[in-house]
Amino acid sequence: MASASWAPPRLEDFILTDKLGSGTYATVYKAYRKRNAREVVAIKCVSKKSLNKASVENLLTEIEILKTVHHPHILELKDFQWDRDNIFLITEYCPGGDLSHFIRTRRILPEKTTQIFLQQLASALKCLYEKNISHLDLKPQNILLSSLDGPHLKLADFGFAQHMTSQDEAQALRGSPLYMAPEMVCRSHYDARVDLWSVGVILYEALFGKAPFASKSFSELEEKIRSDRTIELPPRPRVSLECRDLLQRLLKRDPNERISFPDFFAHPFVDLEHMACAESLQKALSLVIEAVEKDNAGDFTSALTLYCRAMDYFIPALHYETDVRRKQALRSKVTQYISRAEELKVLVSSSNRTLLMQGTSARELLKEMAQDKPRLFAALEVASAAVAKDEEGMVHDALDLYQQSLGELILMLSAEAAGRRRELLHAEIQTLMRRAEFLKEQIKTSHWKSESLDQEMLSESVRGSCSLQ
Repeated sequence: MASASWAPPRLEDFILTDKLGSGTYATVYKAYRKRNAREVVAIKCVSKKSLNKASVENLLTEIEILKTVHHPHILELKDFQWDRDNIFLITEYCPGGDLSHFIRTRRILPEKTTQIFLQQLASALKCLYEKNISHLDLKPQNILLSSLDGPHLKLADFGFAQHMTSQDEAQALRGSPLYMAPEMVCRSHYDARVDLWSVGVILYEALFGKAPFASKSFSELEEKIRSDRTIELPPRPRVSLECRDLLQRLLKRDPNERISFPDFFAHPFVDLEHMACAESLQKALSLVIEAVEKDNAGDFTSALTLYCRAMDYFIPALHYETDVRRKQALRSKVTQYISRAEELKVLVSSSNRTLLMQGTSARELLKEMAQDKPRLFAALEVASAAVAKDEEGMVHDALDLYQQSLGELILMLSAEAAGRRRELLHAEIQTLMRRAEFLKEQIKTSHWKSESLDQEMLSESVRGSCSLQ
């Protein structure tokens, strides 16, 4: 009889099998629908006996939100039922486990993997933000991995969620302390911006293997959060400047200094425009058609730019595709476009490098004419240094110097009177801008092949994680 107490509850139309997890008042089971080709689902069983007034309200809010919000990165509520003892929430099944397990089995995640996960989480939060919904319990355990063929996240567990905006305030303690915003832990008034802090903690943990305020007790955690010390990012592993900037802006103790939701969604590291989604392929194809037209017309510079822009969508499209045959066909096409872009890169580089070298004498003449303008002369000196670095093949250094000089020269141009010096300055700016834009594209295209490979390795990584469940 003892074993019977551990048996899952019975529910008409479903066969409940493995226990996936349990919390204070609910247990989640894997289940099969008896009809409909034995569809696999997850069923959250909530014991009525364990419910108090607050938990009833939370459960009703969770059902209401999940019934009205439909998004590819938010867990789908398929139905809910009840009997004398339990309330059942029937959701889609996520065989990949949760993000906490995924991070724990790898210790840290590569920045590119983390960025893909962040994009998916951000797209779900954007959907909630537009409906004035705050999750209030964001943590890796509440982010599920649904796909065996790629990193496909599902935001789950809306038990603490509320309809609120950045102006609405609340005071109840909700969520998990390690991921709670300081204003919530310190029991002061808080608003929707607490979710942004939680995103920062999740991002930090994925990149560095532990939360920024990892503590042995709540009192130790609270003490760390109340401290005025700036949260410093570990020196290793190294992260990009964009990633570092986002982390520092998310992890501001003062919510008034924290990044806003619109700025978060628009941040270059989040880059929602280029996340892998159903529209990625169509965007890529429309750009590549235009690129081929320019290519056939002999406008190689424009063609290269369009191939670059297309690839920004092709790589996510390649990742998003799950059908093996279509994925292979797409990969073959992408390889062709990359090869053509590499050929164009050589042609365009040769052309604009020639123009750059031809402009040396004009640049020297312009320097002679700028003897009475120290700031203009200094900017031209930086331009000459950029050209020298370019000649040495030091692409990143050259681009930095080109951008520095252009920032100054464009300001100089706006103040320059009509005449020969203005004409030379205008021509110099055009030449430098053309070369700087080319170097940007060169840097971008150098990541295409490796990024495509990274996507495949990431899919394998996810499959490996799922096999550990």
